[in-house]
Amino acid sequence: MRFVSWNVNGLRAAVGKGFEDVFWNLNADCFCVQETKLQEGQIELDLPGYQGYWNYAEKKGYSGTAIFSRVEPIRVQYGIGVDEHDHEGRTVTLEFEEFFLVCVYTPNAQNELARIDYRMDWEDCFRKYLMDLDGKKPVIVCGDMNVAHQEIDLKNAAANVGHAGFSDEERGKFGELLDAGFTDTFRLIYPDRKDAYSWWSYRGNARAKNVGWRIDYFLVSNRLKGNVQDAYIFPEITGSDHCPVGLDIIW
Repeated sequence: MRFVSWNVNGLRAAVGKGFEDVFWNLNADCFCVQETKLQEGQIELDLPGYQGYWNYAEKKGYSGTAIFSRVEPIRVQYGIGVDEHDHEGRTVTLEFEEFFLVCVYTPNAQNELARIDYRMDWEDCFRKYLMDLDGKKPVIVCGDMNVAHQEIDLKNAAANVGHAGFSDEERGKFGELLDAGFTDTFRLIYPDRKDAYSWWSYRGNARAKNVGWRIDYFLVSNRLKGNVQDAYIFPEITGSDHCPVGLDIIW
């Protein structure tokens, strides 16, 4: 199966920049999107052969996630079951026969780590949610997780220490998630690959210079490591400040 994840930074804008061509060209069985930035009824998106599952933020024009799947799931869950964290449309979970698929848009800690306390609580609650799922069957979790885990995962590590997305607190929580039984699939396949990024600032011609961050991930339950065939980053695909990332799994 092929899985794709993309923070589109506004789905309506992305559709105007070729989203549907990308969607069909990548030919995923499940295509996950983050930061849809819309409410129900605000877009007409015809994707024959796929069913869409949408989680909208209560705040208009903000956050939001969706999964488009060829295979009908057994069950769908919106949110993680924690009221404090379930108003911003940040997760969609599909349950299939052999696994759970979770699409996530992790909260940004914001400038000067203004939202770091909320982010830390989110991380703990989300990790518990994934571990509970993992106790039932293996989990594939993907999305914009808003953290570069290691220095190799961003261009200018030294200059960004302590900043949102590369703070000790955020990196530590990502490490806790991996230690809880999950594997970063890109680093599983490409442990030493440098200059592999999924997000670039709109400032300073960063994308053309490849001054980026790898903050979009596919993680899998450790017992799925042997099923991972390949992991992808598609930096040539534009239309957002993020590019899509992908995962091929064999069963």
